[in-house]
Amino acid sequence: MSNYQYSNMILIIGGAGYIGAHINKQLSINGYETIVFDNLSYGYESFVKWGIFEYGDLGNINDIRKIFQKYPITAVMQFAAFTYVGESIKDPQKYYINNVCNTLNLIKVMLEFNVKTLVFSSTCATYGNPMEIPITETHPQNPISPYGHGKLMVETILSDYSKAYNLKYVSLRYFNAAGADPDCEIGELHNPETHLIPLILDAAIGKRDNIKIFGTDYKTPDGTCIRDYIHVTDLADAHLKALQYLENGGESDNFNLGNGNGFSVLEVIEKSREVTGEEIVAVEEKKRQGDPPILVGSSNKARNILKWKPNYEDLQEIIVTAWNWHKKNMNLSKNMIIMAYI
Repeated sequence: MSNYQYSNMILIIGGAGYIGAHINKQLSINGYETIVFDNLSYGYESFVKWGIFEYGDLGNINDIRKIFQKYPITAVMQFAAFTYVGESIKDPQKYYINNVCNTLNLIKVMLEFNVKTLVFSSTCATYGNPMEIPITETHPQNPISPYGHGKLMVETILSDYSKAYNLKYVSLRYFNAAGADPDCEIGELHNPETHLIPLILDAAIGKRDNIKIFGTDYKTPDGTCIRDYIHVTDLADAHLKALQYLENGGESDNFNLGNGNGFSVLEVIEKSREVTGEEIVAVEEKKRQGDPPILVGSSNKARNILKWKPNYEDLQEIIVTAWNWHKKNMNLSKNMIIMAYI
């Protein structure tokens, strides 16, 4: 049994990553005590500026048990997942073991310690190619990648566990997370980077020669993919509200998180040019497997039930926060290189 000084704490699995770190900040400034559990395969310990950091891996069930033995955990948020769609097609085993099997390890330990409140990071990729726009939660789920299939598997597991074991969960299906903490304390930093906005900003700042456009013959107004961009701090606020919803007795449920506005790749590039004042060279490439032409979601359910509303509905505002972080992060990287040679 834990003898920790706090009576309840929130465990954030994958809290050293992009989205998890922003949720950690949001929970902390709202009075929650947090523990970040991360194996740092894609996260950064420097992003854990709030709460307690514990190194560990969901693939090792004893690592998980040690955390539950050490701390009085009352709820869990699960962000630990591989998220590269293309890689999931090339190496599905990697994704099913990490994203599905390891999440089962987590839930197994949660039940052992009678912790039955979970907020799960899901994705709009569970819908596959949309049959209607905007996508609602009742849209058929027909994923077209192992990444999407894995997330849907976990959603199915959570539904079954909720009925059998009284596990209470909220599954949040994100559209495209974007932007950065307005205070520039944390931001978007992936290795390798595959998200459109940071790739464009890399080209703006001179880190790469150009931005590649994968497909220009989609059935969209300008031929490029259209996506719904949701600011990461709005995602963080939705997770806080989802947790509070469960704490107040809410039933297990699934919610979309998006702005409800779609922007094409070309539109995002042009808006980034306006924000940065840089030319930003764009190069056309072939389509990628697993990319639906349009993904725009309806978040009316989250607005009505969770009482959530995005604060960043303007694409330019989202890009401005990303650009501010990008410039700061580039300066930090340059300073680290300079210090290494002193």
